[in-house]
Amino acid sequence: MDDLQEILEDFLVEAFELIEQMDQDLVELESHPEDLELLNGIFRVAHTVKGSSSFLNFDILTKLTHHMEDVLNKARKDELKITPDIMDVVLKSVDMMKALLEAIKESGTDADCGIEIEEICAKFDAISSGKVVETKEIPEVIEKEEAPEANMEDMSDEEVAKEIERLLAQKMEEKLAKKAKKTTKTNITTESAAEQLKEVKAKTSTKETVKPIAKKTPSTPEQTIRVEVNRLDHLMNLIGELVLGKNRLLKIYDDVEERYEGEKFLEELNQVVSSVSLVTTDLQIAVMKTRMLPVAKVFNKFPRLVRDLSRDLEKDIELVLTGEETELDKSIVEEISDPLVHMIRNSCDHGIETPAIRKAAGKSEKGTVNLKAYNEGNQIVIEIKDDGAGMDSEFLKMKALEKGIITEREADLLSDKEAYGLIFKPGFSTAAKVTGVSGRGVGMDVVKTNIEKLNGIIDIDSELGKGSTFKLKIPLTLAIMQALLVSTQEEYFAIPLSSVLETVRISMDEVYTIEGKNVLRLRNEILSLVRLSDLFGVKQIFDSGEHAYVIIIGLAESKMGIIVDGLVGQEEIVIKSMGDYLQGIDGIAGATIRGDGGVTLIADVAAMMHLAKDIKVDLTQQATNSVSQSKSSPSDYNVLIVDDSKTDRTIMRKSLAPLGVTLTEATNGVEALNILKANEISFDAVLVDIEMPQMDGYTLASEIRKYSKYRNLPLLAVTSRTSKSDRLRGVEVGMTEYITKPYSPEYLLSAVSKNIKLPVEA
Repeated sequence: MDDLQEILEDFLVEAFELIEQMDQDLVELESHPEDLELLNGIFRVAHTVKGSSSFLNFDILTKLTHHMEDVLNKARKDELKITPDIMDVVLKSVDMMKALLEAIKESGTDADCGIEIEEICAKFDAISSGKVVETKEIPEVIEKEEAPEANMEDMSDEEVAKEIERLLAQKMEEKLAKKAKKTTKTNITTESAAEQLKEVKAKTSTKETVKPIAKKTPSTPEQTIRVEVNRLDHLMNLIGELVLGKNRLLKIYDDVEERYEGEKFLEELNQVVSSVSLVTTDLQIAVMKTRMLPVAKVFNKFPRLVRDLSRDLEKDIELVLTGEETELDKSIVEEISDPLVHMIRNSCDHGIETPAIRKAAGKSEKGTVNLKAYNEGNQIVIEIKDDGAGMDSEFLKMKALEKGIITEREADLLSDKEAYGLIFKPGFSTAAKVTGVSGRGVGMDVVKTNIEKLNGIIDIDSELGKGSTFKLKIPLTLAIMQALLVSTQEEYFAIPLSSVLETVRISMDEVYTIEGKNVLRLRNEILSLVRLSDLFGVKQIFDSGEHAYVIIIGLAESKMGIIVDGLVGQEEIVIKSMGDYLQGIDGIAGATIRGDGGVTLIADVAAMMHLAKDIKVDLTQQATNSVSQSKSSPSDYNVLIVDDSKTDRTIMRKSLAPLGVTLTEATNGVEALNILKANEISFDAVLVDIEMPQMDGYTLASEIRKYSKYRNLPLLAVTSRTSKSDRLRGVEVGMTEYITKPYSPEYLLSAVSKNIKLPVEA
């Protein structure tokens, strides 16, 4: 039973491949009917499938392929021509063969699967009989004599040997029969021809007379093996762990190099780290390639699709494939199949015009759809281009208005590119009536959903009367990816680099509010704008200040701007599941481990765009409020005193008492930083001692300057360290002013008053 199961599995793998190839070759044959080699190849496939299915007792599949084989055999002998109508029947039978194989795969048999082949077999019989009408009156004996010779190319070794034996015996019989007629009665001493004939028949009936033709064996052993996908997935997971280890090792090396600068062992350590990094990268690429499949696996179904659509739509359409050898991760190859089917159908139905319309427009009556794949960095680009009617942005807006998909206000604001994106809206269709091909308003929204799942982007370009181009940009793999690490408040997030279009630094004055939504005008485009901290509910410890970093993300045809507090950098990350307890968090696709061992959440770009629709924070109003906050009295001003000496803190407090400002004390840098981060008090100045435990004044100043809210906060160093190098270091970390101990109370009071812009009269 195990052997039979193995044979069945091998049969299914081979049969699916053969029939898929047959499907493609039949479409090619229709374009090149004179290609006898191609026709013979198709016949051999049908013959092989018939023989294998017969051996395994799949009677329905055997019967269907037998009838198909009869028609193909007549075609290759030029006894009939394969017309488009005949090709329809042949292609229909190929679809039924696929369905039968699926039934066998599921249940182990093709019986009781609900697939009826009697009608199509009858059509094959009609086709065959319709082409041999002229030979009906030929006597039966002549038909036997002129019976077509067997095609040895399709026979096994044993069948070939038997056929040769039969032919030799036939020739010898004919020769000896002639000789028997000439034998005279006077040669009774000579062996009669009849006896010779009898002897020859006896000899030719044995296998010794003919040696079987030896099958050619390859000179090299089998070069491929089959590996279960689960094993490859496990291997990919291990490589992911290795990549994380490599990143951690590189971070540790940087720390060691900084600490032990100039040490001899660093050179050797550097060589080892570099070698491990290089080997890990090469190994990662090698393992990823084992999961790669050429996009031909998807592309090869489209010649048949376009051929059938051409007949259904009564159009003349040619499909041109380019870059079929481009490779993509197996999981992604499976995901892009449906989106491409919808887009090809869309190009054939809505893009390519009828021959009459094309002729009237001065075009060739035959329309062309180009399907192209190529690599672009860490992405694969699949391009669908047609030379059809193109898209009319105004017409698309009008249709969207009719269906209530957009408002008139939104329609006025849409650019041409944004109008093209309306075709991806659920329920949107420009078809005048519902047909088997289009008109239901479903299909292109499926494209958007599936491409979003892959963190892909769709770019549309169209020219009215000239045609349209759709570019799908998809990451090569979903297991390991390049990401942009960003910070918001004190949290870090990773955004898939494939979805990042660009990063810009803007002034808050460039942010506008339209109908309650924050927007940014970037060149000639209006983009929705939202803070990353608002998306994920991160506590707003500090504001964005006068300037902000904006990440422009794109998904399918949509774009949006995300305000972040800092750009950490680009990094190769390994996607890790959030686990059973944390799955389903809105906007989070997974997590990764950074080089320093910290965990970073990976943003789900599609979910982020969905969440952004419900964000109601008015950034412009917040900025106005923060600027216009008036201080009616000196007590509204807050000054933070940071010094580990209680005596020094008391001196500063008494010196500033005449100002009437509110004073807060901290005993070290860590405590001061926590007070600032608590966001309960908005400070106007900080007095910082340099020599302090846990965190000195220089470190505190550099940490404070990391917060955009405190980039302009006056930091006054109060210290006895007065050397030039100390002052230079103070400037580097962001100190505003140096106050040297000992100081007079009047000097300190004047310095603080000047920096917080407190009126002198106060």
